[in-house]
Amino acid sequence: MFSGSIPALVTIFRDEAFAEDTFRAFVDWQIAQGSHALVPCGTTGESATLSPEEHYRVVEICVEAAAGRVPVIAGCGSNDTASAIRNMRAARERGADAALVVLPYYNRPNQDGLVAHFEALTGACDLPIVVYNVPSRTVTDILPETLARVAALPGVVSIKDAHGDLNRVAEQRRLCGPDFAQLSGNDGTALGFNAMGGTGCISVTANVAPRLCADFQNACAEGRWGDALALQDRLHPLHCALFSDASPGPVKYALGKLRPDFASEIRLPMTMPGQASRKAVDAALAHAGLA
Repeated sequence: MFSGSIPALVTIFRDEAFAEDTFRAFVDWQIAQGSHALVPCGTTGESATLSPEEHYRVVEICVEAAAGRVPVIAGCGSNDTASAIRNMRAARERGADAALVVLPYYNRPNQDGLVAHFEALTGACDLPIVVYNVPSRTVTDILPETLARVAALPGVVSIKDAHGDLNRVAEQRRLCGPDFAQLSGNDGTALGFNAMGGTGCISVTANVAPRLCADFQNACAEGRWGDALALQDRLHPLHCALFSDASPGPVKYALGKLRPDFASEIRLPMTMPGQASRKAVDAALAHAGLA
């Protein structure tokens, strides 16, 4: 259902507030550069620092700016099932095409608890769901056998898989079927992920290199693996540099360097990256031919 280069959009702040007009322009640029879908209010969008009103407004502006040109997958997850349901219903009311639902963090539910969580979500709202597995942040991991149970629920259509084990791609494909869309949650391993059956990437790097990331995903989809490898070589240092300090600090720094019109503040407790990270980002931008 979803494929290609899908930026996990930064949320642009000015004077401690959501900069709506700048964000609209940012969305338009992303689409013009070839991004295949958009994710507002994900981790890179600093969703954990947004008030509910801000969260819903970011989704609303993204949907309005996209104007049906590409799908909008709104971040809706929470450690609380009732809150996730409210987020999904709000996203649906605002016209989002799907919900990105991170596994409940902090609570650490068991595998049956994960199934019950998604059963409650699908029973309460018919917005399609992209499951988001990122154990490094949530300390919760959905096993492939459990994912197969969840994928059988009505409306669960995809996974953003940031587990990091490429063996999972083949196992999940076997258990969930080839029509269940698997999206990488890690830019650095997206080439191998796609080769093993993935359909794209929900990307941090696409915030600053949307055209190159879209070209990379197009090459993968068309089986042009030599072209994809060349783009991977070009982008790999940037993939690494954007996580050389706590994200989204490095990506906001990089975006401000490349596009000062999209420069953004960052909200505490996150801070802009230190000097070593800035140097790594600068070198990676030059290596990619973007500086």
